[in-house]
Amino acid sequence: MLLITLIVLGIVMTFFLVVFVTDMIKSHKSKNQKYHKSEVIMAFVFLAPAVVMMFFFVILPIFMSLGYSFTDYDLMRPSDIGIAGDGFDNFRQLWKELSEHGLILDALINTALFVALVVPIQIGMALLLALFVNNKKRGTTIFKVCFFAPVAISLSVTAYIWKEIIPVDDLNTRYIAIIWIVFLSAWQGCGFQMLIFLSALGNIRKDLYEAAKVDGANVFQRFKTITLPGLRPTMLYILITVFIGACRVMVQPMLLTTYQSQTVTISLFMYKQGMEYNHVGYSCTVALFMTIFMGSITFLQRKLLGEKKK
Repeated sequence: MLLITLIVLGIVMTFFLVVFVTDMIKSHKSKNQKYHKSEVIMAFVFLAPAVVMMFFFVILPIFMSLGYSFTDYDLMRPSDIGIAGDGFDNFRQLWKELSEHGLILDALINTALFVALVVPIQIGMALLLALFVNNKKRGTTIFKVCFFAPVAISLSVTAYIWKEIIPVDDLNTRYIAIIWIVFLSAWQGCGFQMLIFLSALGNIRKDLYEAAKVDGANVFQRFKTITLPGLRPTMLYILITVFIGACRVMVQPMLLTTYQSQTVTISLFMYKQGMEYNHVGYSCTVALFMTIFMGSITFLQRKLLGEKKK
């Protein structure tokens, strides 16, 4: 593990150094007097803590997970680790479970259903709340606080509270339980996206609305021709972040229901395989599969909904 850490650290530091040297060369050749070497050095000094944190908590875990996906790593035998067969046994097991309708296929279907429902509902709720509080009327601040309050509450606490409210029979029925989980997740998370939408709404020029009113445009027409185009970059950001968060759903089904095919998700499946069944290698293989899938969908979202180059 130490060797892997040193190798990955060397790669990251080399890349960081190359970028730093490139910027220093540009600053030396730049005719723009505002672009000084001292500013470049200061910028990288401020970047250094973030790079260190990103290395230990993002880059290194990704590389280690990728490496473990080819091994038979068992959590109870961390020193007895080796290549799983020819290195692709975990991938064969993953394909076998998918083709034979194993539990992971149920997890994939449940996750896809959850994502398809929660993403438009949560974004729609956030946008409606943002439009509702986007004014300077008296008492609006109270509504903002109330709408954001669920975000500040721990998701575990929220899940336990809702478990006392939701009928037990509903949590034992697959699709009804998923609908409850969707509603809980959208209610708990939309307050955060509401604040982002509020910030974006504040940047839309007010004279555009005034001109549209003079031209006789109604509320819906102003929303369609001014508000939505103005929110396009923000909408793309929120869509991607909500999608990624939805794909990682785990706490809600874990705390609200039992571990069964009705509500198991990909993240919950990975957690069970790695932490309870000790199959860390196979869990990392599933994580790699999920990462590729999420990355592909995110890339398509950016291509289809991103700003068009002129």
